[in-house]
Parts: sequence; C-alpha cells; structure tokens
Amino acid sequence: MNSIAVYGIILVILFLLELGYFRIADRFNIIDRPNERSSHSSVVLRGGGIVFLLGVWVWCAFFGFRYPCFLAALTLVAAVSFADDVRSLPDWMRLVAQFAAMGLMFCELDMMHWGLWWVVALALTVCVGATNVINFMDGINGITAGYGVAVMLPLLLVSRRLGFIEESFITVALLSLLVFAFFNFRGRGKARCFAGDVGSIGLAFIMLFTLGRLIMLTGDVTWLVFLLVYGVDGCLTICHRILLRENLGQAHRKHVYQLMANELRMPHPLVALIYMVLQLAVSLGFICFCPDTPAAHWCYLLAAFAVFSIAYVLFKKKYYHLHEEYLASLGH
Repeated sequence: MNSIAVYGIILVILFLLELGYFRIADRFNIIDRPNERSSHSSVVLRGGGIVFLLGVWVWCAFFGFRYPCFLAALTLVAAVSFADDVRSLPDWMRLVAQFAAMGLMFCELDMMHWGLWWVVALALTVCVGATNVINFMDGINGITAGYGVAVMLPLLLVSRRLGFIEESFITVALLSLLVFAFFNFRGRGKARCFAGDVGSIGLAFIMLFTLGRLIMLTGDVTWLVFLLVYGVDGCLTICHRILLRENLGQAHRKHVYQLMANELRMPHPLVALIYMVLQLAVSLGFICFCPDTPAAHWCYLLAAFAVFSIAYVLFKKKYYHLHEEYLASLGH
C-alpha cells in the first residue's frame, strides 16, 4: 500500500475518532460555558483537541512505537489535562504532571545528563513555561489549528533535509490538525468544538518534542524561531499583567489576538490566519534566506524578536484603551 493511501486511511480514522469523541462529550456534558473573559458567547464542546493525542497513537499503530518515553509523556500530560477539562484540578497537580511528563520527554531526547543538572532544571522550567504559554494562546476559533500548522509544516520541510525525526510523525500530526481545524476553524459562534487543555497542551508537547529533536541534532537553539510569534505575544502579555499587578492564574483578555477578536471585532478565522501567516513567514524566511551560520541564525532570531516586540508595544499603545473601557463597563 502506498503512502498516500495510508495517510488517507489515517485521515478517515482520525475523523471517525473525533466524531466518536463528540458523542462522548455530548453524553457526559463536557462543554465550555462562556464567561465575561471568554471570546465566545455560546456553549461548545470542550476537548476536541484530544485528536492530537489520538493522532500520535494512530501513528504508532501504523509506523511503530519508536518514541516510547515521549508517548508515555504525551499520554500522561493529555490525561491530566483532559481531567482538568472535565473537572478543574488544583494548579499544583497540573504542574507536577507537566514537569513529570517533560522529564520523560527529555529522557527520549537524551537530555537528562545529571552532570549538568542546572541546565536540565532550567530547560525543564522553560519548556513547561512554553507549554503553558501555548495553552494561554488558545482562546479563539482556529488559532490553535492554524498556528500548529504554521509550526509543523516548516518542521516537515526541515526534516526532509536533515532527517531529525520520522517524516510520517509530522505528517500525521498535520492530519490531526486538519481534522480539528475542520470543526474549529470557523467564525464566531460556529465552532463545533474547542481544543481544551488536552488539545493545546498536547499540541505543545508535540511541537516541543519535534523542535527538541531538531535542536539536539544541530545543537542550535535558534530553531525556537519557529515559535516566535506565540512567544512574543505570550511572554510580553505576561510582563504586561505583572506590571498591572494581576493574578497570572486568573483568566483574562489581554493578548493581542484577543484585542483583535473582541475589541476590534475582527473575525476569528482572520485573526488566526494573521498569526499563522506571520509565523510561516518568519519560519520560511529562516529556512530559505538566512545563511546557515550560528551568527546569522542569532541575528535573524534577535531581529525578528525585536520587530515583533515593537509591533506588540505599538499595537497595545493604540488599542489597549478599548479593553480598559470594556473592563470599566463590567465595573472593574
């Protein structure tokens, strides 16, 4: 059987698994109810992003269990995240699960060298932080699916040149993203499901594992440019909230994409496409036009970070007053 037929079968299986999950979510009332901080106004099924975990399991069934520690890590963190989607868990429980799962993933990446324990500890903290930033960015229809494609597609191109991971792994991850996008990449109030923590955190682990394989092969951390757009928005929004002395664990609507979707009333798919196109442009520019030297890679990364950071600050200066007016209308 040729590869196109295999991927076609996998795509059908993933659609059926997603539809099967919808029946379960309907049966057990696994839903997302809107509140004053939400960017949606109707009740929607939660946890549709479980298809990302299911996609990895289906990949294993077709291509072999090649990354057992990663599979265990993804299953652990997705299971805890799904439980949190169904019934809210304490923060400490989720963080313990995330650190344990990240440790398993580091074992798969051969990063657990205790002679450099402080490097391992720092990397664990950064990666768990990145996982939660990616989770924070899941707030409007289409953004998780679109950004996931924007990250995994360039990684597929690089894998064909460097062979740092099985191409089939990335291809099946992209198929699971397409299945989720079919039900989620829609206008305001029209999504069939949301990713939930099981989806956004599961996808974060998949992206970080794939990037980790590339970084470990090349010894070049500047490949993190593939996460730059989310990184700038997520990290600078955290800094902004710290300056405002807000509780970082409390839900909010201060990300740039949230201001675009809520205060500026831009369609959700358009906002998601903007983030997707920006990240694709940065990543493809890095692959196609940046000279293959450490100095050039660092210059590209720092220059891109500076450009997006300035754009973030200018956007907030121009439009953040609209969010303050929204908060005032709520009596905050």
